[in-house]
Formats: sequence, structure tokens, C-alpha cells
Amino acid sequence: MRILLDTDVCIGAGQCALVAPDVFTQDDDGFGTVVPGGEDGGGGGDGPLVREAARACPVQAITLDA
Repeated sequence: MRILLDTDVCIGAGQCALVAPDVFTQDDDGFGTVVPGGEDGGGGGDGPLVREAARACPVQAITLDA
């Protein structure tokens, strides 16, 4: 699964990093980012957790492509 995080939409709520910390983190400014290697769902990320992180985003900044 490919993970796209729209940094222009992200408000830094941090729900993605809380739900799937192996795939998402927050940058120095507090905005969400995908950990290196996590763009394809890797980085030890679990598919269901990544989907839940996308659902948990209050501004729908995360898009998942199968």
C-alpha cells in the first residue's frame, strides 16, 4: 500500500503518529510525515493500523493507494 500525506492539508493533530508510530511521525514543526521507508506501507507498519490512522486524521490529509 502506498501512503500519501498532504502536508498542505495537515494541521499537526498527530493522530497518525499515535495510531501507527512505525509509519508516521511528526516533524520539528509538529506536522505529520511518513517515516523513511514507510511510503509503501513498510517500516514495520501494519495495514489495519495505517488504514485506521488515515481514518483518524481530522482533515483527511492521508491517502492510501492499494
